[in-house]
Amino acid sequence: MKKIINKLLVNHSLIYKLFLYITTIVLVVYLFPKGGQFKYEFQKGKPWEYENYYAPFDFAIQKTAEEIALEKEQITASSKQFYEYDENIVLQVKNAINTKVEDALINAEITEIEKNKLRELVSQIVDNIYEYGYLEVTTDIKNKLPVITLRRGNKSQEIDINKLFKTSQILDYINLKIGNQPFSQIENIILNIIYEELKPNVKFDVDFTQRVLEENLSKISYTKGLVSENERIIFKGDIVQGENLRILNSVKNEFESQVWSKSSYNWIVSGYTILVALAFLMLLLFLRKYRLEIFENNTKVTFIFFNVVLIVLLITLIVKYDAQYIYIAPIVILPLVLKAFFDARLGLFTHVLTVLLLGFIVPNSFEFIFLQIIAGIVTILTISELHKRANLFISVIQITFVYFIAYFAFSIIQEGNAQNLDWDKFVYFTINGGATLFVLPLIYVFEKLFSLVSDESLKELSNTNSKLLRALSEKAPGTFQHSLQVANLAEACANEIDANSMLVRTGALYHDIGKMINPMYFTENQSTNVNPHNELTPKDSAQIIINHIIEGVELAKKNRIPDRIIDFIRTHHGTSLVYYFYKREEDLIGSTPDKKYFQYPGPIPFSKETAILMMCDSVEAASKSIKEPTAQAFDNLVEKIVNKQMEEGQFMNADITFKELQTIKKLLKKKLKNIYHLRIEYPE
Repeated sequence: MKKIINKLLVNHSLIYKLFLYITTIVLVVYLFPKGGQFKYEFQKGKPWEYENYYAPFDFAIQKTAEEIALEKEQITASSKQFYEYDENIVLQVKNAINTKVEDALINAEITEIEKNKLRELVSQIVDNIYEYGYLEVTTDIKNKLPVITLRRGNKSQEIDINKLFKTSQILDYINLKIGNQPFSQIENIILNIIYEELKPNVKFDVDFTQRVLEENLSKISYTKGLVSENERIIFKGDIVQGENLRILNSVKNEFESQVWSKSSYNWIVSGYTILVALAFLMLLLFLRKYRLEIFENNTKVTFIFFNVVLIVLLITLIVKYDAQYIYIAPIVILPLVLKAFFDARLGLFTHVLTVLLLGFIVPNSFEFIFLQIIAGIVTILTISELHKRANLFISVIQITFVYFIAYFAFSIIQEGNAQNLDWDKFVYFTINGGATLFVLPLIYVFEKLFSLVSDESLKELSNTNSKLLRALSEKAPGTFQHSLQVANLAEACANEIDANSMLVRTGALYHDIGKMINPMYFTENQSTNVNPHNELTPKDSAQIIINHIIEGVELAKKNRIPDRIIDFIRTHHGTSLVYYFYKREEDLIGSTPDKKYFQYPGPIPFSKETAILMMCDSVEAASKSIKEPTAQAFDNLVEKIVNKQMEEGQFMNADITFKELQTIKKLLKKKLKNIYHLRIEYPE
């Protein structure tokens, strides 16, 4: 049991990766739709590349989205408009008018015959207005048809809408019916009574009209015609267009929507699992072979897998909602994020694998895969320094433009002309570009969640007013100036060989912070002729010098400096010797001393950036010892130091070529000459 526990402890990192691998596969397969897959790929306007295709079963030909939309539009335009007639309002209005008219006629100085005529006239006016009704005009009315359906209780009647009275017609109609003007006093009173008491009693029945429309729309048939089993659909070499395109789309939809038996379902899930497992296995093998440092860091591996699953989840949700919006999703955020935290090659490799996985669930998978891979390549090529916001903005414009061009090319291939472009797609690509700018706050969130460092963080850390660098400038001013000089040299070298200049500059600023603990034991901080090493043995002096590495690492961790920067502190001397005190010990004892007392703990540099810092640090420090600075002296110094480091195998683990080393040496010689060139002597 103890052996098993020990094995588990020893291999815990590998066990975690296996658990992460299996969990990620399960998640992705769970997110994928489990319907069938049509085994043939085809595109509009392209020839059918397979053998003659015959219907595998009976199925209905589905109407196109355009046909269904047109049919819905026609039904909506011709759908009946229902209006409701309210009898209660009519009774209330008649009673109110009759009461007020009688009150007015009592005091009127006219004959009884004239009163009866006025009573009949009022009754006639009111009856005529309410024969079909007085319309209440509201914003809900959207009628475009001349005929409406008037509902009076349980009865319905189709009438011309112009038979309904509107408010604008009432006064003119009453004036017309009363007779010639000027009206008598009693006629004016009756006119006002009628006008004031009349109320609309017909209104547009929104709910009933909508219910009828929905009922009519629900009766739409989404198919037209049938294809029988074994009926020929298309010959090999025929162009996929028109009727055969509709039939192929119909049979494809039948395959993808059919309900599978339990055994079939299990086979489909097994197939998805194998393919997804292969994709993630390729990613792990890539990390194992080309990015061993990342592979051995479980947090970084988890971060990469998490981002892939996040993109798959996003696309899956969009496809389930409405697949036409898939191009709104800013998939290029994936290579952007990975490039910000790691490197461009890993970002592009992961992006390609993710896009291939998404090809299982998106419509027009070839078009989608082509567009997204091209966009990913453009992203990697155009964005060099993410911390520069202008670079990101310009790159997003370029990515969006590439989307436009690629989609335009696909469209004219499929349609045969440029007249049927889907302009909504261009809007989606524009939204995609805008959403890509969200990568900056997203990187900040990831930094906090996964304790990683990006160029944006490096920019903040390289600020010389930061807490730790300000303390270095106060406690060890000579070391601080040395670090600034090394940072400038290292940044120039990194730019020359396309390394990460922001990373190496930040690492250079922090590489000697351990000297703050005992600053006076380092010559650059000694402002007097007193050297404390004169009181120590060479072994003790060497140990103090070596300790600035260990103390620097501890100080950096205490101040929460990222591991990527701490790597520069650990590696900037590699496993070299504190040569000055080693030779003093040799002279003192008269024999070869034990190297372990004078050797830095390492490790040796394992990247271009850490190798650059080692060279620049050694060269800058040694250049201060040249008494007569000449061009030849600097050339000899650079050659001697870099060649010695190469002979000691300090660059064995660094991904740096011999050509790049020669480029760095050439640049260091040039920079040193510029720094130490002689000036003319000014007269006193």
